[in-house]
Amino acid sequence: MWKVVYIAQTHESALKIKELFAANGFLTQISKPNSKYKGHGAYEISVPFSETEDAYEVLCSNRLHG
Repeated sequence: MWKVVYIAQTHESALKIKELFAANGFLTQISKPNSKYKGHGAYEISVPFSETEDAYEVLCSNRLHG
């Protein structure tokens, strides 16, 4: 089961977060929720549910959280 831990506004930002998580040993998924406006919307970055708290700590320590 996966949990969304970050929502990026651009694909580039989503890739940076994914790289950060990968460098810290997390599996990640990037998904784009359906949007009626093609090319617009947010990208959801998810990690396995069991790693949610650790992923948040990585975000906080890198000052990348909301």
